[in-house]
Amino acid sequence: MKKVVLKSTLEDERSKRRAMKAIAGVGVNSIEVDIKEGKITVIGDADPVWLTTKLRKMGFIVELVSVGPAKEEKKEEKKNEGPAKDQKKEAEKKKQEDEKKDAEKKTQEKKAAEAAATPTVTVYHVNPNDYEHYNGGYSYHVVTEEHPSTCTIS
Repeated sequence: MKKVVLKSTLEDERSKRRAMKAIAGVGVNSIEVDIKEGKITVIGDADPVWLTTKLRKMGFIVELVSVGPAKEEKKEEKKNEGPAKDQKKEAEKKKQEDEKKDAEKKTQEKKAAEAAATPTVTVYHVNPNDYEHYNGGYSYHVVTEEHPSTCTIS
């Protein structure tokens, strides 16, 4: 979720409705338009560049002011109370480390298997003068004795 703030030339309610209708689409959760300040605030997963180009195609003069997170989430840190929680955290850390090690081993095994499975390719260089040109299976040869009026161009 992103919060995109655009500065635009909105003059009246009609232009406000046109702008809202243009950018209300895929990835837009909410739109706030302030005509007095000329600000459009869009919250959602829409691409900011797409929003500005869409409004510019509609005839508005638009500037991208800011792009940031939609809501500032407060992270609360809880204090550990008691040795039981410490042991649980240590056990979780060990599990995570073991999972990482297993994942690394699997990737190494996959790489080794791919290296063993890839066939070796031998490249032979052929002199093109050693072979006749293939002309698609059809051969035309005009015998001048049978057709005395033909002209041969070589």
